[in-house]
Amino acid sequence: MAFALKKPRKTCEDHDCPFHGTLSIRGRVMEGFVISDKMDKTVVVRRDYLEYVPKFRRYERRRSHISAHSPPCISLKEGNRVRIAECRPLSKTVSFVVVEKVGEG
Repeated sequence: MAFALKKPRKTCEDHDCPFHGTLSIRGRVMEGFVISDKMDKTVVVRRDYLEYVPKFRRYERRRSHISAHSPPCISLKEGNRVRIAECRPLSKTVSFVVVEKVGEG
C-alpha cells in the first residue's frame, strides 16, 4: 500500500475488522465523507470526483455513494472524513471497509 495505516486504540471482536479480524484488504483505496450511519456496522460514504467531458474540454463534478463496513473499533458519525479500502464482498452492496478516520467533518 502507498500509505501507512494507523491501528485504532480501541479493540473489537468483529470478524470483519481489518485490524482485529481476518478481513484482508486489496485493490482501491479512496477518501470520502460519511453521509449516513443508520445501519448496523455499515456506513454510506459520499465520494466527490472530477470527470473530464471531451466535447466541452472541461471537467464536471460528480459524486457517488459507496456502502462500507464500519468496524466497532473505529467510532464514526455523520460528517466524518474517512479512508475506505476494497475488500472481498461482505454482502450484496458492501465491498469496502473503513480503515481510517481522516478528520472530523
